[in-house]
Amino acid sequence: MAIVTPVAPVASTTAPAPPAPVRLRSRRWRDQLTGHTFLLGAVVCFAFFSWYPMVKEIIMSFQRTRRGVTTWVGWANYERIWDDPSFGAAWRNTLAFTLLALVLGYALPFLIAIVLNEFHHAQGYLRALVYLPVILPPTAGLLLFKYLYDPSDAGILNFILTRLGLPSSQFVQSPDTTMLSLVIASTWLNMGGAILIYLAALQNIPGDLYEAAELDGAGPVRKFRSVTLPAISPVVFFALLTGMIYTFQYFTEAFVASSSANAEASSSELLGYPADSLLFYSTELYQQGFSYFKTGYASAMAWLLFLVIFGATVVMLRMSRSLVHDSGRP
Repeated sequence: MAIVTPVAPVASTTAPAPPAPVRLRSRRWRDQLTGHTFLLGAVVCFAFFSWYPMVKEIIMSFQRTRRGVTTWVGWANYERIWDDPSFGAAWRNTLAFTLLALVLGYALPFLIAIVLNEFHHAQGYLRALVYLPVILPPTAGLLLFKYLYDPSDAGILNFILTRLGLPSSQFVQSPDTTMLSLVIASTWLNMGGAILIYLAALQNIPGDLYEAAELDGAGPVRKFRSVTLPAISPVVFFALLTGMIYTFQYFTEAFVASSSANAEASSSELLGYPADSLLFYSTELYQQGFSYFKTGYASAMAWLLFLVIFGATVVMLRMSRSLVHDSGRP
């Protein structure tokens, strides 16, 4: 009879699987590492092209460069701003343009959006039509208005005025009409985006609110005041805030219009012709930095503009919070 010798079991060479919580944490770490790796490129680019220039500009605002030699001057560049005769004219024009542009460029897109919201057909075509000017480069749009604002009888607007028996206008060639002419051109070039934002906000208002208002006997004015405005007030404030920031940095249209008017008049002024009526804070900053090569002074002007915009933004945000609190909204 054969004797069967029992064989000892062979030990398994594979390690036991880690518990489920450990695998879950490991996968989360891998996902986070992957996400942060993708974000690292954006952070590096943002730091190199945004943070580094800002820090460099702060340092340059306390320096002065002459004939390639840089010296530390402390607060001299900031003190010099207040003694610059062009500083007052640039700020007056910038504030005047901001007020006019916010009144016209803030109200007109809102009214157009309300009108478009009442159309139930061809809304896609109308939205594309009002957004077309935004696609145009600002320089191309200003060249278009150059033909409209031609001071001679060949200009389209002057041709219409003379046919109506009205006196012709010099538009951007006259200091009395330059500001309004620029506001009209800038509003036409930039209002397409605001119209689409307003239109989207209007279309997101529930129809039940209007039906309830009608049951209470509210008319069109009462519905607009009690339903429409409270419902889209965050969007309205956003448009106002971004419009304020844009107008304080208004540059492209003023630069092109001033350069064009300056060339046509054969003036010796660099920017701001005629009579500094087209001189804005951003164009004066550009002129000091890239025409006169006063980089330290221009850096000080840039940081002053940043502080003004930052302060105005903080004030507007606090005002919006107080208005929301007073209205009883959460």
